[in-house]
This record gives sequence, structure tokens and C-alpha cells, in this order.
Amino acid sequence: MTQMRTHTCNELRMEHVGQTVTIVGWMENVREVGGSLAFVVVRDFYGTTQVVAETEDMVKTFRGITKESTVSVTGVVRERDSKNPKLPTGDIEIVPETVAVLGRCRYNELPFEINRSREADESIRLKYRYLDLRNPAVKSNIILRCSVIAALRKAMMEHGFLEITTPILTASSPEGARDYLVPARKHPGKFYALPQAPQQFKQLLMTSGFDRYFQIAPCFRDEDARGDRSPGEFYQLDMEMAFATQEDVFAVIEDVLPPIFAKYGTFDIASEPPFRRISFNDSMDIYGTDKPDLRIDLVLKDMTALAKTTEGFAPFETADCVKLVSCSGSELTRKQIDKLCADVEVQAGSKPYWFRMDENGALVGGVSKFLVGKEEELKALGVEPGCLVLVSAGTKGAAQKTAGVARKMLGAAVPGHMDEARYEFCWIVDFPMFEIGEESGELEFCHNPFSMPNGGLEILEKAERGEVDPLDIYAYQYDLVCNGVELSSGAVRNHDPEIMVKAFEMVRLGEDDVKAKFPAMYNAFCYGAPPHAGIAPGVDRMVMLLAAEPSIREIIPFPMNKNAQDLMMGAPSTVEQKQLDELNICINLPEKE
Repeated sequence: MTQMRTHTCNELRMEHVGQTVTIVGWMENVREVGGSLAFVVVRDFYGTTQVVAETEDMVKTFRGITKESTVSVTGVVRERDSKNPKLPTGDIEIVPETVAVLGRCRYNELPFEINRSREADESIRLKYRYLDLRNPAVKSNIILRCSVIAALRKAMMEHGFLEITTPILTASSPEGARDYLVPARKHPGKFYALPQAPQQFKQLLMTSGFDRYFQIAPCFRDEDARGDRSPGEFYQLDMEMAFATQEDVFAVIEDVLPPIFAKYGTFDIASEPPFRRISFNDSMDIYGTDKPDLRIDLVLKDMTALAKTTEGFAPFETADCVKLVSCSGSELTRKQIDKLCADVEVQAGSKPYWFRMDENGALVGGVSKFLVGKEEELKALGVEPGCLVLVSAGTKGAAQKTAGVARKMLGAAVPGHMDEARYEFCWIVDFPMFEIGEESGELEFCHNPFSMPNGGLEILEKAERGEVDPLDIYAYQYDLVCNGVELSSGAVRNHDPEIMVKAFEMVRLGEDDVKAKFPAMYNAFCYGAPPHAGIAPGVDRMVMLLAAEPSIREIIPFPMNKNAQDLMMGAPSTVEQKQLDELNICINLPEKE
């Protein structure tokens, strides 16, 4: 124990009765009963202890201390008359002999009540995060995060991985998101970039002869916030293996993660290896997303052919694709169904249609009048008496997305279709190597430009000759998904410079471009690189799932808000002109209207 205290505020028990002890912590509350009796709660990192002042002088002493001041209390432990079984220290209390204020709280009013800080407005919580973290419920998430990181580190080392840190200041590289740039004072007009991921460095470690690498890696991306993504920075369990295949990566992750999820998670059930493997195309077709929540037992069915035979409903007749999701046991009212459809539209961008099949097998409600006479065909698609059915129509991608959101919302809304209290993992595999860019309208990398195409150089050459559609080329790329949350992307890397150049030529970048954009990696591969593969599960998202928190900000010690602002520190902020001059930077802001 430290010199300031003999025990923590969570340590004293009946066996300490009669001992003179010293505790330190924050004075959480004072409750006076008359002028000569007061009950005081002292809280430290570990818990709380009740202190009972029984003299007018001692009551006056505590009355003069503002709540949340730090105090030192020395006194005798005794058994409580009215015990509190909900507290570890609920059998005892301290009768104080001396009280000292160690750090006075100079405000009589706090921004929020500490133990109810989670009820406060988020902007206030973030501005006073140091007070928010005093709340044991908030603090517990940070403690959980520390425990999980320690367990991940231990497990990786037991699997023979070396923890190697990679640079924070590096070169800008096209990784799929905007870089954070850092001006280089000694090199006017040039910039470092904060790494979006240690992707190139970990591959270079493989070419350097290291067999197994990992780190709890900080990553920096100038992206907008989401519920499961923090703007600015995040951490991932970054790993790479030399002379390894996709199966080797799967085996390590399937051995490392389930025990940690089962031990530290809100739920104690986690998928056992091997995790289910679902191709990207099948995942989109069956679940309407590439990150399916397998705790939900609903699946999508294709009713495009059936929809084409309907009359009088243009969305069905003109759609490229029509999908349905059928849900039994629904007792949702018409008002609830309308709200559900509206919520789906907000998330997916298009609204689903609906109808029911009643207990007698008749179609009722919604768009049922356009499907009368199709009952048997619908039954063949899994629609049964008593089912609520949501239908999406449009392009293939739009119909899949809308039906996927509808599946997720239905599964959560209708009892019996979601086994919520578990962690269900799966691998999404066989991603397309290329796609048509929404903005450019031209061929672009779909997932990761450093991935090995399935078929190697030969398949790329066939595509170059027009014998294969580039959109039909798949890559050794994979995502790890848990409960509908993408935890990680990974891939077998393209370690052959000839194949790398050919892949980039498909997206209109030549050998000179590859050498210019990725000089170190290209040159290193020319000196003999081992086949290698890796993955990088997000630590923040893992802890968010384990804590069953809806927002990733709840498990980050000092998070930014949705606008990438640190309200506590006041960042981003302006800087002095002298600093700008040293960096040869001129600020050119648009004029305010």
C-alpha cells in the first residue's frame, strides 16, 4: 500500500474491525442527520467506504468540504448496524479521528452528478471527461479495455509473434481514406503522414526475415464518425505471418479471440472454431450485407422471377432484383410496421414494401393485392401462414441492402428470431478484386490493392486479353465479422512485383506509378519476398462488443466527438503565426459570408 493509505476503499471487511486505518479518495456524498451525525461516502479507484461522523466538530469539518474534493480519513473500523449487502464494504464503516483535504474541489456545482454522468449530454461528458471517468460504470469500460489488450498481447506472444512497433511519421500512401498530414520543418513544402495502418511496414518486416509480427497499433484516418468508428485515431491488433496462407491466419485468430470474448464479454458464449465461412456473394445474396449478424435466423429469398409475373405494381415489374425476408410470429401493429419500414429507409436509402400471410394462408395488407394468386409460389420461398413479409426492389445492390437492413431490424423487433446473448463469428471470404467506382465509373480496387488475386498472374493476363471479366476476378481477401460488426479486414498479400504491377495496370496505373507510390515495398519484393498473409482486428470495436456498448466512444478513455473535436483539450486549435512561419505554411481560409 502507498504511504498515504493503509487500505483502499474496497478493501475493508469484518476482520478489520477495531483497527485504525487510513483511506484516501474523493468525497462522493455527505448526508447529515441532525447536527451531530453525518454519513460520508469516500470513493477511490477500487470502490467506496462509508465514514460516520458522530460529533458536531467532525460533522462541521465534512460540511466544509465540497463534494468531489480528495480527502484523507484516518479512523477506527467498526461493524455497521445497518449493513448494505450490495457493497463489498457494506458490513463495516469508519469512525473518523482526523480528516485532511488533499485537493479541494473549488466548485459547489458539478457539471453532472458523477454516478449519473451517462445521463448527461454527450458534449458535456466529453468536455469534462476527467469527471465522467470518475463514474465507476464509465471507468469499468476502460479497465475492461486494459484487460483485453493484455490478454491479446499474451495470446499473441504465446503463438510465437514478436511485438514490433512501426513508425508514426511516414509517407502519404493511398490506403482508402484521407491522411492526416504533418508538415516537415526541415523539408519545406513536404509532409509526413500519420499511418492509416502499418500495412506496408508489416509487409516489409516479412521481407526482412521476421516470421510472425504483431502490435497493438495506432492508426489515423481522417474519416467521419459512426457508432462503431471513432474519428481520427483507433487501435488494432495488427498481425502478419510469413510463409503463411489464409488458413494459417484463420487458425491463429480462431484460437486467440473466442477465449477472450468468452472470458471478458457481457455474454459468455462465443463461436468455437472453425468459424463459419461465407463468400462475399453469398453473404450479400442471403443476408443483404457483407457483415451479417448470424444471431438472427432470418434469411433473404429472391423473388425476382415471381415479381415479374405480377401486374399493376411498377416497382416489381421494372426492378432488376426483388428480395423478400419472411418473419414468423410477428405481432407488430400497422403503426409499428410503418415505423419499421421508415427506419429501414433511413438506413438503406430505399423503403421496403410489406404484406402478411394470415393464419388461413391468405395475403393481407400492404402490397398483398398485387400478389394474390401467388400464395403457393410464396410458400416455396419460405412464406408461411402467420408471417410478416418485407420486400425490397430495385437494382441488385439496392435490393440486397434494403432487404439486409430489414432482416436486421425484423430480427431485433420480433421475439424468437435473435439469440442475442452470444458472440457469433464468421469469415467473409472471396471478395471481388475489382469494382466499378461509384464516382469514377471506372475499374477500381474493391478492397485492398496489396491482395493476391485468386488465379495469380494468369487470371490478370486473361482479363487483360478480354478472356475474363475483371469483375469476376476474386482475391484472397477476408473480413472477420462478429454480431454484425466488421472487426477486421485481412488478405493474403501480393508479394510478387510482376503480379503487383499487372494488378495496378488494371486500374490504369503503370509500373512507374507503382514504383513511385510504393518504392520501399516494390524494391523489397524484388529482393525475394516470402508469401505472407495477415489481418488486423479493431481493438476498439472488440471492446465495444464485449462491453455491449452501442457507441465506440464509451470504451475510449478520451474520445473525440462526432465532428472530430476534442472538447476537453480544445483540439483542433489555432496556432501562433511563429509556428506557421517555421513550417513555411500560409493559411488561406475561405471568406465568411
